[in-house]
Amino acid sequence: MSHLLEIKDLQVTFGGLDALSGLNFHVDEGEIVSVIGPNGAGKTTFFNTITGLVEPTGGDILFQGDSILGLEPNEVTALGIARTFQNVRLFPNMTILENVMVAQHCRTSQQVFGALFQTKAFKKEEEEIRERGKEVLSFFGSRLVGYRLDQPAFMLSYANRRRLEIARAMATQPRLMLLDEPVAGMNPSETAELTELIGRLRTEWGFTIVIIEHDMAVVKNVSDRVVVLDHGVPIASGSYEEVSTDPDVIEAYLGRPVESHA
Repeated sequence: MSHLLEIKDLQVTFGGLDALSGLNFHVDEGEIVSVIGPNGAGKTTFFNTITGLVEPTGGDILFQGDSILGLEPNEVTALGIARTFQNVRLFPNMTILENVMVAQHCRTSQQVFGALFQTKAFKKEEEEIRERGKEVLSFFGSRLVGYRLDQPAFMLSYANRRRLEIARAMATQPRLMLLDEPVAGMNPSETAELTELIGRLRTEWGFTIVIIEHDMAVVKNVSDRVVVLDHGVPIASGSYEEVSTDPDVIEAYLGRPVESHA
């Protein structure tokens, strides 16, 4: 059986420097896999390459068995890969509901004609998008629904902006979600809540998830597997317990211990 996502010998070079080098990676349907590594390890470049924002210099990326190299980001999204960003990217002057509605347009069938002339089919589809948006936002409890639906996104707290970005990714109806540091900047209570939500994204919505994360408590609590990158090269893969005690991983994070000379 083929993997949902399979990456073969991926190479990304910027100005003669390898951001990723010989990277092999896979995720299977229903898994939660965390990608960790020190700053500069190539983690965000890894996501950018999968989603068509960066063109690799070598290797291949297969989604559902087919290569997605050369596709534009919107085409990758339409295939079923959604992502969030390390730095939140919302439409700040659009309402919370509009932010989620606009994400669904990769799944719509009505074209400019329908929008211009407000056809019956267009209005029906727009209402379906609106209701689906409300359903997605309700996943986050009371934080993004009710009176907040019509609030502009810039009025949200930082943590709720993070939640809204995840909601927007959910609204594209993906099979695979890529979460780039989803708990960055959150306090311990917010982090614990979002960690639970990540598990529910799989159990309740059926998403396969790949996470980039620095918070090891989150990684430990949600991951089926952990892959460790260092300078664009995978140095370890396995359960959290296996990689957290791997000498190469400890050295990548903490440096080589100084040898004493008695």
